[in-house]
Amino acid sequence: MIEVSRNRFEELVSEALDTIPPELAKVMDNVVVVVVDDPPEQGLLGLYTGIPLTERGEWYSGMLPDRIEIYRNPTLEICDTEEDVVGEVQITVVHEIAHHFGIDDEALHELGW
Repeated sequence: MIEVSRNRFEELVSEALDTIPPELAKVMDNVVVVVVDDPPEQGLLGLYTGIPLTERGEWYSGMLPDRIEIYRNPTLEICDTEEDVVGEVQITVVHEIAHHFGIDDEALHELGW
């Protein structure tokens, strides 16, 4: 396990978000990305909670933002170097943003994520 400060981990999440293609980033809607130390259950590195863009209809307005949580401690537990953390954060951020776009785990695995 590697030690990475919370501030540095948040920077890595921000850097991962910056790699999202601009055409996708501009259509992300009503979603917040936060770093949380520990997940609600074991085995999670990230979690998307909300209503995917593909399921929103005319009724969707005035809703609280969707939430993407990136879990710091479990990510650090499986990494040996900061380079490992960078890669794992990138994968997790992409994975959870895909859920925001309505892409499920099965489709992500088929795409190599």
